[in-house]
Amino acid sequence: MSGQKRRALFLDRDGVINVEKNYVHRIEDFEFLPGIFELCATARALGFALVVITNQAGIGRGYYTEADFQRLTDWMLGEFRARGIAIERVYHCPYHPTAGVGEYRCDSFDRKPNPGMILKARDELHLDLNACVLIGDKDSDIAAGRTAGVGHLLWLGHPDRAHVAPDVVQVGDLTAAKRWIEMNCAAAHPCAQALNRSSAG
Repeated sequence: MSGQKRRALFLDRDGVINVEKNYVHRIEDFEFLPGIFELCATARALGFALVVITNQAGIGRGYYTEADFQRLTDWMLGEFRARGIAIERVYHCPYHPTAGVGEYRCDSFDRKPNPGMILKARDELHLDLNACVLIGDKDSDIAAGRTAGVGHLLWLGHPDRAHVAPDVVQVGDLTAAKRWIEMNCAAAHPCAQALNRSSAG
């Protein structure tokens, strides 16, 4: 049992967890997207680890600091914990290949569309990436998941911005993403029967 690999739900931050605004780094500007807590609670009930993977080039550009990012992250995690939801890891990449300042100017392997953050999570959390799900709202999110070998790629976006790639599932909002996970991932976990009973009740 101890050697069994786990599965994770990978979440981009800006545009998936919170409303996309340019370089959000203050608590007062952070607005959770509708459905994010319900989605994450369902994924946790099905045995998924919750992992955030986020490019944070605003640090590299000098718009805010690592401390600012950590302060906001600690607050965000607290909001999830207050609802009984544990996010296991938050990975961020502060680098930018052209706009980064000083040491932050580099094309990091962690910066999406590169797969570095996902591969770190794989190794540190002992994940079976083929059984994992990624939800992103940008091409770079999907590309990182594809390169890393994530088995299920969900594009969060409007119908007029459809991906034609056969390996990508388009979901219009987080409620639709939750339904997709319930329908496609529940059977592989022992919580499935209980979840199905509660949904039917």
